[in-house]
Amino acid sequence: MSYSRANIRLAMEILSERKAKAELTYSKRREEITNKIPEIGKCLSQMTDISLKILDAAQSEDFQKNLEEIKQTNNRIQDLIASKLKENGYPEDYLEIPYTCKKCSDTGVVGRDTCSCMKDLLNQLNIKDLEDSSPAKGCSFENFSLDYYPDVSLDGKSISPRAQMKAVYEFCKDYADDFDADSGSIYMHGETGLGKTHLSLAIGNAAARKGYSVYYASAQTLLADIEREKFGREKSAVSENKALGCDLLIIDDLGCEFGTQFSAAEIYNIINYRINQSKPFIISTNLDWEELEKKYSKRVASRIIGSCSNLKFIGNDIRQIKSFN
Repeated sequence: MSYSRANIRLAMEILSERKAKAELTYSKRREEITNKIPEIGKCLSQMTDISLKILDAAQSEDFQKNLEEIKQTNNRIQDLIASKLKENGYPEDYLEIPYTCKKCSDTGVVGRDTCSCMKDLLNQLNIKDLEDSSPAKGCSFENFSLDYYPDVSLDGKSISPRAQMKAVYEFCKDYADDFDADSGSIYMHGETGLGKTHLSLAIGNAAARKGYSVYYASAQTLLADIEREKFGREKSAVSENKALGCDLLIIDDLGCEFGTQFSAAEIYNIINYRINQSKPFIISTNLDWEELEKKYSKRVASRIIGSCSNLKFIGNDIRQIKSFN
């Protein structure tokens, strides 16, 4: 799994803010209780003294014996504090630092391991990135309906659209359930409005929730960004680096961009790199095999088709159906 440096930095900032807020809250509560209940203030001072005794005990020969006695004393004081808090109408844990994550005290680390709260936060940022760059928020397997696809053959000979799309749906669902960094790639093709974007982003959502970085872009936007970054004033490679480095790349509407030698070369370079690095990608397009070869060259088409599971989308334009309902 890979996370962008920006998201790692943001997650650490969020955890740092949580930690600071929790410790400030504790500080204010301690001052409040010390002023209102002087007996608890004395107990807190005793606990500070106990911390110093633990350091002294570490120097002694009877370390384990002394440490056990110190622990027992500390527990008695904590019980007394909890009892006094309850007597005065406060929760017994009012003087515990209210960290969001008790396991790591909002540091993001438990021992040498990354805490689950840090992983969850990074996954949430991954999902937000995907939703900010795409219509992913409305695309899930749960809200994909087969009812829009006719249950009878369109030509009286071949499989019905509903049967075909049920097989496509199940393939995509299984792919998402089993997704990891070594998963294969997918080539989705068919007419406009048949659910290619929806299912590709449903997979993207599932992958992001597992902790994988997902980068979505239309072919037109991706290639325009790369061209601007390469030949514009800002000599960066943000879009290209995302396309190459993410765990799952989704290129939508391949073929709708303005065709140039530059765009064909960039598509080939991105796809070729990801194939060589065993990094999965999903391509959705209105182009069939012959149209793909005609637009990009036989080399590009062969590289794509030869490395992908081929999913053909059939039926009637769902957007038009919805607009009449």
